[in-house]
Amino acid sequence: MKSLRRSHTSTSSSANSSSTSLPSSSSSSTTSTSPPSANSSSWIHLRSVLFVANPSSPSSVTSSDRSRRKSPWSRRKRKRPLTPHQWRSLFTPEGKLRDGGVRFLKRVRSRGVDPSIRAEVWLFLLGFYDLNSTIEEREAVKTQKRKEYEKLQRRCKMLLKGSDNLEEEVTSEEADDQCVRFTDDYKTTKQIINQDVVSAVNTDSSDTDSCEDDEDVHLLPSDVYSDETKQPEEENNHNNSPEDSTSPPPSVDSAEIQVEVAVHEDFSTWQRIIRLDALRADSDWATYSPSSTTITETKARALASSVALKDYDHLETCRLHHAARLVSILEAYALYDPEIGYCQGMSDLLSPILAVISEDHEAFWCFVGFMKKARHNFRLDEAGIQRQLRIISKIIKSKDSQLYKHLENLQAEDCSFVYRMVLVMFRRELSFEQTLCLWEVMWADQAAIRAGVGKSPWSRIRQHAPPTDDLLLYAIAALVLRRKLIIQRYSSMDEIVEECNSMAGQLDVWKLLDDAHHLVVTLHDKIETLSSQSLGV
Repeated sequence: MKSLRRSHTSTSSSANSSSTSLPSSSSSSTTSTSPPSANSSSWIHLRSVLFVANPSSPSSVTSSDRSRRKSPWSRRKRKRPLTPHQWRSLFTPEGKLRDGGVRFLKRVRSRGVDPSIRAEVWLFLLGFYDLNSTIEEREAVKTQKRKEYEKLQRRCKMLLKGSDNLEEEVTSEEADDQCVRFTDDYKTTKQIINQDVVSAVNTDSSDTDSCEDDEDVHLLPSDVYSDETKQPEEENNHNNSPEDSTSPPPSVDSAEIQVEVAVHEDFSTWQRIIRLDALRADSDWATYSPSSTTITETKARALASSVALKDYDHLETCRLHHAARLVSILEAYALYDPEIGYCQGMSDLLSPILAVISEDHEAFWCFVGFMKKARHNFRLDEAGIQRQLRIISKIIKSKDSQLYKHLENLQAEDCSFVYRMVLVMFRRELSFEQTLCLWEVMWADQAAIRAGVGKSPWSRIRQHAPPTDDLLLYAIAALVLRRKLIIQRYSSMDEIVEECNSMAGQLDVWKLLDDAHHLVVTLHDKIETLSSQSLGV
């Protein structure tokens, strides 16, 4: 079942390895006189194992080469997070970010964001607001997005109460609005039965059906992601079509019934899994969420009741409020992007956003912005995950052929031992605060790419590594490379996985990013070329 597909993520853990081919100011600490056994694999004992030069590595660079490419995350260059005063100084009198947001992105990328302004800054990083928008434009956007989120919430309630109550819940005018919203927002309608059936349903409903019938048609899975990835996903969905393409299309009425049944069955499954995950959500976020920590028990229980959350007596008030918000937003997202729906692990990505952003409609659209990249991690065919694992494997192979050969001998060259790190983006390996810092840096890179900021602007502001959509993958590869000496002692994949599990909470996100910067500088163009060649084949 699609929503149960990721249940193994808690055991398919991330790999945290330490390469020996990354230059480090602590390289003198490589002599560990009493290495622990493979079974204990203590990170605390072995964290002094950092670096041994590998002159045969094809991508090795001298320390002088690296000194000319100082990472913004190096200890020497690292500065305090973006402060409220600096944040306000980045705007013009009209409320627009100066320089098209380039200076803003550079500062976030190099130092993160002060917790007191995260709720404001994230709206720009995650695409809720355009970098070039004015105050008036942002107010209009906020109003529009609130209305769209409220419509999604009404759709959730309609599905909860059943199709018999559709006419009571939605007026004709609201139905018209929803039809327009789904028609405009969804770029491509995916196949549930057959393309000919969908065409027939849409044609018939546009001529004779009521708009409420048309709404059901627009519940079909559809694209909410970038044009660059549309074609491959369409091909994959065509190959995985639940009906053989040669089968004759059923009648229009039959198609509408089957579409409605499919949506209701999927949504019912998503509901169950969402509620289970919401009740099990950890409490690391609690101190970061003012809205949850100050909520009264009466309000928390009322919100839980409104989303039909049950069996929550064991939860504290703040955790209950958080769980109810998780349910509300994850259900709305399942309707917004029904091709993905809900998979376990998505609640890990939403929890930090809820902890920072108190308004549900803002949190929802920020999550949508986050998922434009992350949604590929939750595809049923795992194509997105496998692509990212291949990139990590290429980085390791290009940087350290000796370590890659060892992984080959263990049949671990596919890097599946870092599966969890890729899936939930270090959420389980880093502390809550360090997770937020890492994500802010990643989002700044992705926002720079969306805004068309390339190598030249970054070079002018002395950011030598170009923005990349795959910064997370370089960070994971850097972690594996930094633990080369430990990994080479192991003789099985299970031992590597166990070592990875033991590293949770022991990582320094800024050191990780510093190492990732070095890899991006030296290998980015090569990995891009290799990936393009793989796609060409």
